[in-house]
Amino acid sequence: MGSNFGASEVHPIMVIKRLALGTAQFGMAYGIANRSGQISRSAAKTMLRLAKANGIDTLDTAIDYGESEACLGEVGTSGFRVVTKLPKVPEDCADISLWVHEQINASLARLGVNVVYGLLLHRPEQLLEPAGEALYQALQDLKESGRVQKVGISIYAPNELDALIKRYRFDLVQAPFSLVDRRLHATGWLKRLKDEHIEIHTRSVFLQGLLLMSRKDIPQKFSPWTELWNRWHEWLSLRNTSPLQTCLAFPLSYQEIDRVIVGADTATQLGQIIISSQEEMTPDFPDIHCDEGNLINPSRWSRL
Repeated sequence: MGSNFGASEVHPIMVIKRLALGTAQFGMAYGIANRSGQISRSAAKTMLRLAKANGIDTLDTAIDYGESEACLGEVGTSGFRVVTKLPKVPEDCADISLWVHEQINASLARLGVNVVYGLLLHRPEQLLEPAGEALYQALQDLKESGRVQKVGISIYAPNELDALIKRYRFDLVQAPFSLVDRRLHATGWLKRLKDEHIEIHTRSVFLQGLLLMSRKDIPQKFSPWTELWNRWHEWLSLRNTSPLQTCLAFPLSYQEIDRVIVGADTATQLGQIIISSQEEMTPDFPDIHCDEGNLINPSRWSRL
């Protein structure tokens, strides 16, 4: 799939309402398929201009994403809704409320904004610990103060929701969802979250780029899933369609999902994503779902 985007050019293509731009690459070398490392400030500015020109209105970042927040603050986030995430509360934290407020104040300063659209917990299991109520109350206090519009959680697996939703009310939930990882739908949580009027953002649509790699470029440590990769690439070959288009079409086919978070290393890649997300595709997807945590949870990949 070709692209006409130069390094400094930004051309509106079409209005995208359901994509969000992930910005981990703005702060560190992120993604198993990343060949270019951390994105430069000038490249970040070009990507944000391209995103804005095409109706992408949401940016996803986190305090733990290296320099991501600082980068966004330098290049400017005007016109975007920013969702960021708190890191794990330190075990020796004596005053959780103070710690949370200090974290968000520093985050707002780095971002150069007075309010963020969403604040998520990167380690929501801490809500089930003895200090969980205090942590949740600190989030609510931030909402009431106007520094945060929505509070919620970022999860690795839908079963985390079983205990959390019983005890707490969230405005926004972020979860992995892709052709390979379909648990959010299979468990019924996708529908349940929407029925409870909780905003849903999904990530890992490309499985950090694994699903976009050519068959020969998939790292050897993923060989236990050779049959899955074979099915995927045979399906693409038979239908003569692009992996990018298919990966995007899958989550976008679920109307319950409010935003599909996508990451890109360059403006050219982002332009290709924007184009591919609008291409017509029949609702026919390959059966390559997998429930094995060692594959669908990238935090485990270092152990392979």
